[in-house]
Amino acid sequence: MHEGTADLAGVGGAAAASAVTKNALVATGIGLGVRSAASAGLQYGERKVHQAEQDRIAAVAGPLAVGQVARWDIAHDVPIEADEQGQVTVSRLIGAAPLACKEIVFSVEAEKDKAFYVAIICQNGETWKWASAEPATERWGSLQ
Repeated sequence: MHEGTADLAGVGGAAAASAVTKNALVATGIGLGVRSAASAGLQYGERKVHQAEQDRIAAVAGPLAVGQVARWDIAHDVPIEADEQGQVTVSRLIGAAPLACKEIVFSVEAEKDKAFYVAIICQNGETWKWASAEPATERWGSLQ
């Protein structure tokens, strides 16, 4: 989705620029600028989607005791990625007050299979937040 969206925007930008200028270098520059802006916008949107997923999983896992299991799900406002669901459990407590953290194991369930991941969440006031620096490159890619 990354490259296709950005490429389409770049081609569209170059085509629009060609209508304004006959200079191929200027038109190419405009097209590349539009492509770059589209790519950055898509990456920003993906980061927000991933943050929403992480916040949802942390909110469900925060109140759980070690060994308890709960279901989580998310319906995205912007359809950049599919809505997802799974289960989450707390595998161990880390730290102590005022630095209360939990290691969690969560699943992401597709139609026919599940994928499992491990992350750390920490309490910030009344809210539980994602604390892992890179929970899973396979899961989130380079975007956290």
